[in-house]
Amino acid sequence: MPRLDDYTIRSAFARLFAAVFMALTLALVFSLFSDIWQELTSGTELMQVFLGSINTGIIALAVFELALVIHKEYSVREEEDDVVASLRRTVPRFIGTVCVALSLEGLIMVIKYSQLDLAGNLYYPVAIISSTALLLLALGVFIYLTQSRDHCTKN
Repeated sequence: MPRLDDYTIRSAFARLFAAVFMALTLALVFSLFSDIWQELTSGTELMQVFLGSINTGIIALAVFELALVIHKEYSVREEEDDVVASLRRTVPRFIGTVCVALSLEGLIMVIKYSQLDLAGNLYYPVAIISSTALLLLALGVFIYLTQSRDHCTKN
């Protein structure tokens, strides 16, 4: 019986998870278009339709990005054993997508609450936007602390 090495197992699971997340992305996109069609045919206000559909689109984008990161990082053979270099390649891209999603969610909530005269609930989107800012700050600190010495001496 052939022996399975670490790469074979890791690659198989990476492809499986990437396929699952891609399928979820396709389901979300299909749901997005289905919801838009249903809302438009039922006579809902156009602005409300698009504000509601932006959430689904952003989640689909984040899931798609996660599938790409999983596929890229775990289904190919590693030329280098440096975990930090691998993290520096993937973490900023994924965190950037999450930050865009959170920022848009917070802004949509601000618009929605201001249209519905629910100013007392504005601390929820403010908390989301503040958390996004802290996440970006933490990403910047991570990138600064993990930069290579060769890069530091060149500057």
